[in-house]
Amino acid sequence: MRKIFRNLVSIEKALEIVESMKSLVSPEFEVVDITDGYSRVIAEDVFSPLDVPTFDRAAMDGYAVKAEDTFGVDESNPSLLRVVGEVETGEEAKVRVERGEAVRISTGAMMPEGANAVVMVEYTNERDGYVEIYRSVAPGENVVFAGSDIMAGELLAKAGSVLTAREAGLLAATGIGKVKVYKKPEVAIISTGNEICGWNEKLKPGKIYDVNTATLSLAVVENGGKVVFRRVVGDDEEDLKKAIIDATKVAKIVITSGGTSAGEGDMIYRLLERIGKVLLHGIAVKPGKPAVFAVVRNKPVFALPGYPTSAFMIFEVFVSPFLRYLSGLKEEKREVEAITGVRIHSPQGRRELRPVCLTKTRDSYYAYPISGNYSAMVSKLAIADGFVEIEENRIILEGKVKVKLFSTLKPSDLVIIGSHCIGVDVILRLSGIRAKTINAGSTGGLLAVKRGEADIAGTHLLDESGEYNVPIMRKLGVNALLVKGYLREQGFIVKKGNPKKIKWFEDLLREDVRFVNRNPGSGTRVLLDMHLRKIAEEKGEKFEEITKKIKGYEIEAKTHTSVAVAVLSGKADVGLGIKSVAEMYGLDFIPVRAEEYDFALKKEKLNKESVRKFLETLRSEEFAEEIEKLGMRVWERTGEVIEVN
Repeated sequence: MRKIFRNLVSIEKALEIVESMKSLVSPEFEVVDITDGYSRVIAEDVFSPLDVPTFDRAAMDGYAVKAEDTFGVDESNPSLLRVVGEVETGEEAKVRVERGEAVRISTGAMMPEGANAVVMVEYTNERDGYVEIYRSVAPGENVVFAGSDIMAGELLAKAGSVLTAREAGLLAATGIGKVKVYKKPEVAIISTGNEICGWNEKLKPGKIYDVNTATLSLAVVENGGKVVFRRVVGDDEEDLKKAIIDATKVAKIVITSGGTSAGEGDMIYRLLERIGKVLLHGIAVKPGKPAVFAVVRNKPVFALPGYPTSAFMIFEVFVSPFLRYLSGLKEEKREVEAITGVRIHSPQGRRELRPVCLTKTRDSYYAYPISGNYSAMVSKLAIADGFVEIEENRIILEGKVKVKLFSTLKPSDLVIIGSHCIGVDVILRLSGIRAKTINAGSTGGLLAVKRGEADIAGTHLLDESGEYNVPIMRKLGVNALLVKGYLREQGFIVKKGNPKKIKWFEDLLREDVRFVNRNPGSGTRVLLDMHLRKIAEEKGEKFEEITKKIKGYEIEAKTHTSVAVAVLSGKADVGLGIKSVAEMYGLDFIPVRAEEYDFALKKEKLNKESVRKFLETLRSEEFAEEIEKLGMRVWERTGEVIEVN
């Protein structure tokens, strides 16, 4: 029987429920050695029990004297003082200095009683038990007085502050070797689903690797917790029940992922209802609607959706503050103000938490939305810096927005959207530019430049006229600059020895040939479809009829590397890609034509330092040498700028 979400609650109501769950668990404390306490939260104010230094000490090698005995002296009129002893570093000063006397002293040594200054050894000359002083000193000169660094009773570390190397040094200087800190809350993580496979296992057909345990484990640590229990459980209610019960025995909080939606195979809701108390089932938010919060054996249980982005977003909004409360970490506002780089569209009726990428200009941050089915795609989460909250009644968000960060922000210098190429990776490596690269195909990249989402788009679109990129940019209405890039050989990637004897595009139609395609909008896909249309015309058939004859035409790889891996692993007999990737994987390559891989960008982007650096590297001799090793080459037009309008 299909289980429906009982009552969708608002984010605000869900946060109230999480707040009420704090009554189930309280922060705990422990005393740790300061050398074991890195990043721990200090639980109480720490005061110095003594002065640092605890005694007056010499700041220089020289002679401890009464300053008055040096007044008015110079090289022509030195003062002659009797040397009555010596104090080395680390020993107690047992000698006393009277008028007319001096004590030999080392840097850091205890000042002898009666002395109030140190004359540097460079301005002295000792002989026959006396020392000549050639420079006068003032009282206190070259002396570090007791308590001048830290005074007894001074606050050293505040409750709630995080122990780092600096605080540890401060505590050690006062003899404090142990400190009371918040205990890291113990957390259990359970991933559910028959399709889930552990990272170290061989992936079987129909299985996927466990993403959520990895992302949630590190998110727990980042928010002050400690993972003490991990388990992957199939869709078996009794197995899941046992895992949750076992988890509550060792952890303060239990986090599950998967099995929360309203499908017949999802049992987490009814299980938690049976063994505990469900506090909510469903939040009026996208992504993450199917979340379930419950109490089992007096322990909070957060059942998150199975999709990685959905699970992570619900963790960030609801579980993260809960962990920070238990671990003593401040509920800091990790957010920045940004300007939307493009209009962000959202469906009405549900609050949306839209992941975004951030770029930074000299004056502002710009937020670009992650599009597509971002709830399910791991790659979408990996490139996001944070998210914006879009209210239920808004369908368009633009202008200034608050971006809630996933972690400490490390903004990219550059956003590159377009066709994937390892030549771009070479430019980024040589230039040292920190960039976000989004593989959306050539067409997707050009449209991103048009909308202002990308700084640069990599493109290699061939027009029917035989010219690359410029005619397509005009057709798409992309008024921008095109910087000519480099040439790369495009062709068929096949297994070593070409066992299927692939020669040309007609061979893709054979019954015994399996093909792996590229994504729509990529230059490689355009090249393929051009040749297939030509075949269709010659055969007097429709283009769609030709594509139906190709086994695997609908299987789309986002990158050339993915094409090569598909061929190498035996999933496909042939794919269309670039020569450099074929060589990288030890595969054979059948050339089709050399294509022009270029870069599109708005004219105003030339003022951006990272863009200038990117283009300088493209034109450099070092880059030319590097890509030649990869089977690509620069040519006489590399770096040429064309204004397209």
